[in-house]
Amino acid sequence: MNNFKKDRICLGLDLGTSAIKFCKLKFSKEGVELSDFYLGPAPGPEALKQAAQRMDLRLANIAVSGPATIIRYVNFPKMSRDELKKALKFEAQKYIPFSLAEVNMDVVILKDNPQENKMLVAIVAVKKDFLAQRIKIFEAADFKINLIDIDSLALVNAFNFSYPRENSTRPKSFALLNVGATFSNLNILEDGTPSLLSRDINIAGNNFTHKIADSFAIDFKAAEELKINPEKEKIQKIIQAGETVLSGLAGEIRVSFDYYESQSASSVGKIFLSGAGGLFPGFKDALANLLGIEVEYWEPLKQIRISSSLDAEKIKSSSSQLAIALGLALRP
Repeated sequence: MNNFKKDRICLGLDLGTSAIKFCKLKFSKEGVELSDFYLGPAPGPEALKQAAQRMDLRLANIAVSGPATIIRYVNFPKMSRDELKKALKFEAQKYIPFSLAEVNMDVVILKDNPQENKMLVAIVAVKKDFLAQRIKIFEAADFKINLIDIDSLALVNAFNFSYPRENSTRPKSFALLNVGATFSNLNILEDGTPSLLSRDINIAGNNFTHKIADSFAIDFKAAEELKINPEKEKIQKIIQAGETVLSGLAGEIRVSFDYYESQSASSVGKIFLSGAGGLFPGFKDALANLLGIEVEYWEPLKQIRISSSLDAEKIKSSSSQLAIALGLALRP
């Protein structure tokens, strides 16, 4: 990423259900620099517009996730991208559980298997009505869309940039788990390439918050604050409140791992964790115990310099929440 003839700026915008995350990256011959960022609550379009006022760039890369999006990994005979797109007109309905007339669809070749004359491709589909609603939110805030990605793929992009395979001790097969407010994005990778499974799990940070609210008989806002900034004497009760939620999430992850391992010669060796929901007290260790696998927080800013004009300590304390926005900004 350091052979640029001229500087380039790119903006990644991750609009979640509870927070807005902006990352503005500058690409130059010196490398990649975080030149600006924003992390704040996301109550509606007006908040997005206000947050955007500090940015002097309105061309953004955005992402979508949830039940209106689908990613399928499929082995096809070796062919060109143009041939693949033609083939999908006849083959896609086998893999997409929506009517093809209802979706916008794209495909990307992930890796070749020349020994078997095959290639692994990712077929991505998003419901048109959902996508139109999403775009309308950004247009109301005066943004122009450069490209639209999927949360899971943006997460993979950020991780592979931060932990390039030639400089990493990561296992052959591993998982990325990003725990947001409403969804947890789970990806299983082989040698850094998504393989067989990417899914959104409907168990995430808000589920923990609701359990804390019930346990302490407080409202959701107070429970969210307690989850993020727990008082020392209440930590054990907070952990106990989240045990059933964590158990449910671990169960969904285990089902995904079992499916992957039934289809592959590899087993998942490690989980790399990100997202605000994964900062729940005791989350990492409890998940590791439930699944019997190593769980580690990863650093999305590992290979990115931070501008001297920014508060580096503040950014690093929030970096786990910026993974998807960074993955989007790393796209040209």
